[in-house]
Amino acid sequence: MTTQTSATPAVSPESTENHRVVSRAEWLAKRKALLAKEKELTRLGDSLAAERRALPWVRIDKDYVFDAPGGRRSLADLFAGRRQLLVQHFMLGPGWKQGCPSCSFMADHVDGMTAHLAARDVTLVTVSRAPLDEIERFRKRMGWQFTWVSSNGSDFNYDFGVSFTPEALAKGEIHYNYGRWPYAHEEWPGVSAFYKNEADEVFHSYSTYGRGVEVMMGTYRMLDLAPKGRDEREVEHKMEWVRHHDRYESVPPTQAAGSVDALFDTFKT
Repeated sequence: MTTQTSATPAVSPESTENHRVVSRAEWLAKRKALLAKEKELTRLGDSLAAERRALPWVRIDKDYVFDAPGGRRSLADLFAGRRQLLVQHFMLGPGWKQGCPSCSFMADHVDGMTAHLAARDVTLVTVSRAPLDEIERFRKRMGWQFTWVSSNGSDFNYDFGVSFTPEALAKGEIHYNYGRWPYAHEEWPGVSAFYKNEADEVFHSYSTYGRGVEVMMGTYRMLDLAPKGRDEREVEHKMEWVRHHDRYESVPPTQAAGSVDALFDTFKT
């Protein structure tokens, strides 16, 4: 989901040089006008969240099995005694030397959330198609504590639209984010939600892909408040600046942004 081709901060399309400076009174008037729009957006977000919760559900009838550090687990087992389950579909395929930098950026926010989610009857689990030993090697490198399981050998990733077979890739175009997707690569990110009732029946309630996964990127929310914002270059893959958190001090000199294929060259064997 990201390339590693630029080591220096991007130049924002909106220059911060010679920014207009006004009196506190004029600033306050502008700020209040913006606040009205922010409140409108908040209300719209609440309305969309209600519509999301009102979506119909799909019963999960397939027996998905995952490799976990404590042994094999069913999808129902992943709830860990709770009624709600959130899954981060993490881009780490079999044989990859490291996980996707952008998925790692998402995962960096997880450990601080798990206790709070659990208090609201929600378990958050990360799932990848790589074998468990490859997942564990990368997880330990990154210092993460959250639950991360392998769907290797099951249809889970394929059924939830984040992994793609060689046959699908050979067609040069895949179906991702509820539409045709021009970038034919084997893994893409997503977040899915599930519910388990008292009869241990599991239902799929929601999935989001593409920019929808920014829901996990709290750093972006904070950058949106900063004077220069996200400060990303006007390129197709704006997350080119993102690194694994242990690699920001050892990135190569600035290079021109590469093609979409360079996206995967950074973390695949």
